[in-house]
Order: sequence, then C-alpha cells, then structure tokens
Amino acid sequence: MLLTAILSCLPLLADGLPQQASPSLREIRKLVDEFFALDLQRDDEVERGMEIARRLDSYPLDSSAKKKRWRKELLSAAGKRQQLTRKAGEYWTWEEERRGRFLIGGETKKPKALLISMHGGGVGSADARGAFSGYNAPAKKLGWLAIFPQALEATEYGWTDSGTEEWVLGLVEAALRTWDIPSDRVFFAGHSMGGFGTWVLGAHHADRLAAAAPSAGAPTPVYNYQKEIIDLQTGVIPNLRNLPMVVFQSRDDPQVPPEVNQFAAKSVSEARDKWGGYADFEYWEVDGAGHGSPPGGHIAHLEKVAKWKRNPVPAKLLWQPVLSWKHRWYWLYWPRPRLGEVLVVTVTAESNSIHLESKNSPTGLQIFLPQELVDSKNEITVLFNGKEVWKGRAEPTLGSLLLSAVYGDEQMLVDSRIAPFG
Repeated sequence: MLLTAILSCLPLLADGLPQQASPSLREIRKLVDEFFALDLQRDDEVERGMEIARRLDSYPLDSSAKKKRWRKELLSAAGKRQQLTRKAGEYWTWEEERRGRFLIGGETKKPKALLISMHGGGVGSADARGAFSGYNAPAKKLGWLAIFPQALEATEYGWTDSGTEEWVLGLVEAALRTWDIPSDRVFFAGHSMGGFGTWVLGAHHADRLAAAAPSAGAPTPVYNYQKEIIDLQTGVIPNLRNLPMVVFQSRDDPQVPPEVNQFAAKSVSEARDKWGGYADFEYWEVDGAGHGSPPGGHIAHLEKVAKWKRNPVPAKLLWQPVLSWKHRWYWLYWPRPRLGEVLVVTVTAESNSIHLESKNSPTGLQIFLPQELVDSKNEITVLFNGKEVWKGRAEPTLGSLLLSAVYGDEQMLVDSRIAPFG
C-alpha cells in the first residue's frame, strides 16, 4: 500500500485555489478513480473533474516522498484505462457496430515511437488500407508502431468531423498505455486528405506530438469574393509554433494544387516574424510528383522528422483553442476555453514572471508551474497585457498533480499551479 501516513496537513495554496481540510486516504483514492473514469469531453464531467482537483488541493505534497508516491499512483490509475491488442491486424473500437476501424502495423514488439497515419479520400471514400500501403513499411523500417485509423464518416473533412478527431486521440492514448513508447515520440503523417488531417490534428494537438509530416494535403483555406486565399482555418498556424513539421507539396499536383500550402508556408513565416518560434518548420516543394508520394517515398518524408522529440515545457506558448473538449495545452489547463482566442504566454526566468497576452481575460485559466521554467518556491508574478494581475507563491498539491495527469503522460506531470484569472 502506498502512502500510509496520516493525511492531516493543510497546504498554503495559491490565490484563487480553495483551502479545505485534507481528505482521508480512502476518499483520495475514491476521487482519483472517479477522475480517471470521467469523460472530459463533456462539460458537466469537466466541471466534476475540477471539483475533484479542488478537493485534492487540500492535500499538500510537502515532501519528495509524497510527490514520488503519488506520481506513481496517479500514473498507475491512469494506465488502467483502455488498452489495445498488441498484435498487428485489423480492429474495430465498436465491434458490434463495425465502427471505428483501425489497422495496427509497423513494429509491434519493441517500438521506438508511435506513428498515426491518416488515409486520403473524401466524400464517400474512407479506407485505412490506403495509408497502410504507403506508410506501414516505412514505419517498420524506422522501428515505429503504426496505427492506421479509418475516418468514422467518409466526408470532405473526415478527420475533423463525426467524432473522428476525438477517437483518434483516444487511440493515441490507448497505444501509449499498451506499449512502452516514450510519450515524446508520437508522430502524425498522411497523404492527400490524410495530409489535411495531419496539418489540422497536428495543430490542434501539438502538445502531444514530436513532429508532423503532411503530404499532398493542406489546411482549409478562406477565400474572398475574387476567389483569392485570404486566410486559413482557425486554430492551425498559431498552434504550430512549437511543433516540428515538414510539409510536402508538388507544384503539378492536379488534386491538391500548391497555392494553399504556399499560402500556409507564407503564413508560418509571418507568424515567425510576429511571435518567434516555428524554427523547425520546413516546406518541401518539388516539380513532377503530381499527387504522388515525395521523392524517395514516404520513408524519405518520415526520415526528415524522425529525429524530433516533443518538448513538453516550451518557455513560450501560442494557443488558439478550437475544440471545446481540448483543455490541456502544454502547461496550461483551461476548463472552458474561449474558442478562437489567441493566447500568447511567455515565462521570463530572470524575473520569475509569466506574461499573458490576449484580447480578453482568460477566465478560469489554470497555469501549471513546471520546475524547468518557474521557481515555485519564490514569489511569482503574472502580467496580463503588460499589467500585473497576480503575485504570490504556489505550493505543490495533489489536486494539481491529478489535473496534470489527465493524459497519463509522465512528462507532463506538474505538482503546482495557479489560477490568476478566477
């Protein structure tokens, strides 16, 4: 049994986080089990998750032994959720309905990384075998486990509608629970509509990925009345700041002409000038490939991104939420994200300060305090649009550690947080 000490201490919590009497060990474990059983894509269950975290904020992690024990216990609890079969083959998430088809391939015994490969297609066309035929052998050569999901509905935007995106992220988490794969070695790749999916899901979930490799596919453009591209869909370019990406495009592609990816590459360049970052974005354009694979095949494309590992704690974040169910972003947690809002969050180590910029105050935003970025033992200052809005210290609590364990990702565990915006 873990943690047999009497739980009676009251923590000194950061402003905005409530103080209560510490729960019993039995109550703690019951709350932890309840938390990991929640469906955090539902608003009511998100609120219940926050209630549990606030209750467990009353239990301080005031020793290294407590931190170690609870890190282990929370990861164990998170790891009890759904797992996959450890064999190559064809599977269905909802077997009776024959819905949620995915193929498992690549290296299945001792994989070094995880590849999610998205197929092409469109209206009336969705088949995981298309991605399997192009990416299975490259994944095997690299020593990567490969999962090939099939869009739940064969629509124009199959990777982002009909619940497919949520399901794909569930496959990522289940795979990481099933195999001993480092959580900083997850890659997205795909061709044609799969390239669109790689662009968009990669941007939406950049905090989960090492890199992305879209091929012959692009994010959705916005046109004016003259049919000129004037923008891209919300939630893509800002979110790519810290994600390595290599985009392949052929100038003579008859199905996905180069204009959209050229506009996207230009948008990345403009974002780099405005916000910094995007250092590992590459636009790979050639002539003569049509709508086919890159020169050297998909293995050549994957080899361009294979060296990358995710950085779970970048010192500067950009986040433009577009999914109401996406609450975690690196070291931020927003129970009710304001969709479309662009947050710029920067840590300045010299002054132990956190600077936020956005159009509106991010009500409810929780800020985790990774030890790699912030000295939580000393006073921390939070500034919003240049004005000080919070100053104080934060103590490590079990509530913070639990909330940071939502993915079951050891690299993203943090035991202190603040809530400077209520």
